[in-house]
Order: sequence, then structure tokens, then C-alpha cells
Amino acid sequence: MTLEQQINADIKTSMLAKDHKTLEALRSIKSEILLLKTKASGHEITPQEELATLQRLVKQRKESAQMYKEQNRMDLYDEETFQQQVIEKYLPKQLSEDEVRDKIAQIIAQTGASSMKDMGKVMGMAQKEFAGSADNKLVSSIVKELLSK
Repeated sequence: MTLEQQINADIKTSMLAKDHKTLEALRSIKSEILLLKTKASGHEITPQEELATLQRLVKQRKESAQMYKEQNRMDLYDEETFQQQVIEKYLPKQLSEDEVRDKIAQIIAQTGASSMKDMGKVMGMAQKEFAGSADNKLVSSIVKELLSK
């Protein structure tokens, strides 16, 4: 079952359950997938493109929630956090910081990277390795930390 089919099935389930909050989050995902299909114009959307779209949506929700929290708008903060949690259900399980650190250390050993000059090579391999299972910001900060030692 593709992501789009899964979202459509979950939309129907939410409609029958009259779960308006989840329905709103699912419709935003469906909207983004439809926009992605429109931009693709002709070629099939890859699972990697779908993953990247979901990650972008989660990142947007996190940033919005943080902004609402700073402005003491807890009602909007709660809404963004809820939508973020719904979207994250469709992403692969996120790795812990320790797991990411271990895998990056392995990548650095494989590539023979020794300084910040090698960061691009390490990040390229890391992004393929972590595709959707780790935040790129976290990966980047750990790579910088390990290469600067």
C-alpha cells in the first residue's frame, strides 16, 4: 500500500470516527502529496520524495510549535504538536542520538575522514544511511563534533 493509499484509508477512518483533529492533519498530508504529484508532472513519485515531504511537514510543525510556545499561545502550540505527531506516524522510527553517533563514527572510519574538509563526504554517506530515520540537523552537528576532535 502506497503512502497516498494509506492516507486515504486513514482519512476515511477518521471521518467515520468523527475525529476532526486527526482528519485535518491527514488532509494536510494529502494536500502536500497532491502538490508533489502536480510538480512531478509525468513521472511517478518515489518513496524518497514522499519521505522528504513528510520530513519537511514535521519540521514546519516543530518550528511553528516552538514559535507559538514562545508567544505563549498554548492552544496553537498544542494543535501544531498534535499534527506533528500524526505526520510522524508515517515516518520510519527515529534513531536515538546514541545510535546516530555510533553510525556516524562507523561512516567516518569507512571513509577515512580526519578533518572538517571531509565533512561533505561524510554527510553524503550519512544522508543515504539515515534517509528519514534521523534529523539532518542532528546528523550535521554530530558530524561536526566528531570531525573537529
